[in-house]
Amino acid sequence: MSKNIAGPKDVDKYIARVPEPGRSTLNKVRATIRSVVPAEATETLSYQIPTFRYQGSLVAYAAFSNHCSFFPMSMKVIRAFKKDLEKLDASKGTIRFPLDKPLSAVLIKKLVKARIAENEAGKRRG
Repeated sequence: MSKNIAGPKDVDKYIARVPEPGRSTLNKVRATIRSVVPAEATETLSYQIPTFRYQGSLVAYAAFSNHCSFFPMSMKVIRAFKKDLEKLDASKGTIRFPLDKPLSAVLIKKLVKARIAENEAGKRRG
């Protein structure tokens, strides 16, 4: 059996592996998300990237070699904030931004709050 190089086991280790300036950017994004998620939200690695969970997957973020990404995990939310995203590098499920420039905290908070509301509404229906 061949040995694969293991990825990080938790979010802190993931972020610690990211070179600057991406590490500082991810820490800012993480702190902004944490400032609005409910106390019972959890943070984990899913698909090898930091993911917040609250009544299901909520949002995720990651660093890549040339950019960072924020994943709202909802096409509905991306469509709802189309105007806010029009000057950003956004696609179906990803908002990309420079390694040295985090997304605006105001935008992150809006997206996270929308996802919280979406997950809570889904749980009420289910």
